[in-house]
Parts: sequence; C-alpha cells; structure tokens
Amino acid sequence: MALANGHYYAHRDPLGVEGDFTTAPEISQMFGELIGLWAADLWARAGSPDAAWVELGPGRGTLSADARRAMARAGFAPPLHLVETSPLLRDKQAQAVPGAIHHDSIDTLPTDRPLIVVANEFFDALPIRQLVLTADGWRERMVDVDGDGDGGRLVPAVGEQRFDGVVPADIGGAAGDVIETAPAATAILRDLAARIVAQGGALLAIDYGYEGPATGDTLQAIRRHRFADPFAAPGEQDLTAHVDFAALAEAARAEGAAVHPIATQGALLEALGIGARATTLARAAPDRQADIEAAWRRLCAPDAMGTLFKALALTAPDWPAPAGFGGGQP
Repeated sequence: MALANGHYYAHRDPLGVEGDFTTAPEISQMFGELIGLWAADLWARAGSPDAAWVELGPGRGTLSADARRAMARAGFAPPLHLVETSPLLRDKQAQAVPGAIHHDSIDTLPTDRPLIVVANEFFDALPIRQLVLTADGWRERMVDVDGDGDGGRLVPAVGEQRFDGVVPADIGGAAGDVIETAPAATAILRDLAARIVAQGGALLAIDYGYEGPATGDTLQAIRRHRFADPFAAPGEQDLTAHVDFAALAEAARAEGAAVHPIATQGALLEALGIGARATTLARAAPDRQADIEAAWRRLCAPDAMGTLFKALALTAPDWPAPAGFGGGQP
C-alpha cells in the first residue's frame, strides 16, 4: 500500500472531475475558510502565540489557501508549512499558497513554536495491516502474485504466523473476520502529539472512519470516481482504508495530549457556522445559490459526507478546547 500510493501520488494530480476523487476543500471554499477560522479562534484564545500552520498531505493546496485568507481576516498570519512528498503536487501547492515551506516529513517542522496541524484525508492513505480469522486462528493478510511473468497479478494471501496472542478475545467470531491496524498512522500521530505537548498547539484530523475496535475489511481503491479492485493496477489508483479514530485518540493520550470528543464532519462544520457562510456567499452571488447549497449539503448531510467523515482534535494540555469540540465559536 505504501509503495503503490507513493508511486500514485508522485505521478499525477488525482483530484477533481478529471482525476480519481474529490476532497472537501475542492467541493467548496467554505470548508477551508471555516478550518482557517477554527485555527484563528483557537490561536486567539491561546494568547496569540507565535505559532505555525502545518498541513499534512495538502493536495493542490486549496485548503491552506482558503484557510490563509480567512485567518488573515481574523488577524492571524502564521508561516505555512506543507508536508508533501509528491513533486507534482508541490508545484501546484506553490502556486496556490505562495511562500509556503515544504517538508518531506514531519521531522523537519519547526521546533521553536506552537504548531497548528491540519490533516484532511491524510491518515486514510497510510498503509494498514490486516489480520484475518481462519480455521487455524488469526493470521496476517499478505500479498502474493498469482501467475508468472507479466501475466501475474497481486492477490491477497494468508501468512503462516499466528497472531492470536495480540487479538482481544472479544474481537471477531466467524471465519473471515478482519481487523485492521495502522502502525504508520499511529506513529505519526504520536510524534505530532508529543511535539504539540512540548511546544504548544493543536491538531485537527478529518477523514472517513470509525471509532474502534471493530472488525471489517475497509481497504479500497478509487479510480475515476468509482470503486476498483485494490489489488489491480498497483500504483495507478488511490488506495485507502477507513481511519480508526479511537486508536488515534489513544495514541495522542499516550503522549499526554488533551483529546477532545470525536465529532462528525457535519456537526463540526455546522458548529463553525457553515450555514451563515453559505447564506453570505449566496447573497453575494445569487446565480450560484443552488451550487452553494449543494456543496453545503454534500459536506454536512448524513447521507453524504456528514457522518461518515469524523473529526479528531487534540491540543496541548494548557491550550483551550477548540471550537466545535466544546470551546469558543469563530
């Protein structure tokens, strides 16, 4: 999964109608603007420190561009740091967010100031591990090749090592049950949480996912806005898995961060004032009212992105609770 996605993102812009999928910032400017106001409100209530904005996996840079505009109106103009490995996407981000500083990993982010980190649809693309319940107990799902030469294709296979000792007794019960872990996501989250505890700041992660523990195979591939076989065409389609927000929250707590109750994307955006923003935009551009309302619904409705997408917020212990998670309102 890591190798396939590394190749995939390095060689294409996957976003938009001509790409494979669309993310919330590309649906409407309202998303990035509200996240920017969320950050500005939190920064102001934390005492207006000399903080930095960080976005993980920024896509085309749309979210940071919209957030920068909204933060500036609120008096917050932090340096922008983008963690991105794709040269192609870095070029697009440089156009959308002039002056932003790029990083290959979180290791080179500033260490001398609070960090306000945003990760929108970032953790879902990190590699997962799967365990499957077989007649002989829990085994890791591996990847094999079916066939020889150029005609071979990747297929799932079951490993030989037993993993029963690491699986709670109340998880699973039927042959074929699958549990997933995301060691890379947990490691990144723990590193960032430790930085935030030491330096001050906050992290907001928004993604599709669930609050575990749970069973189920969530590995999926998206190509041209349709689901595809995740084992076909490696490196030519987007591979993702649903995010276990409970696991991320536990990783943050382990580092001493304050973790706030998980919210749905719809509830968060409504709390941040998306309704009022949609009304303002429609009043300024009456001919776009239907499109604005459709975007609002797509971002927030329970049968669209509203409940499938969750939001996790963590802060330094001495920082206030963020808006939408029990704190002040932008």
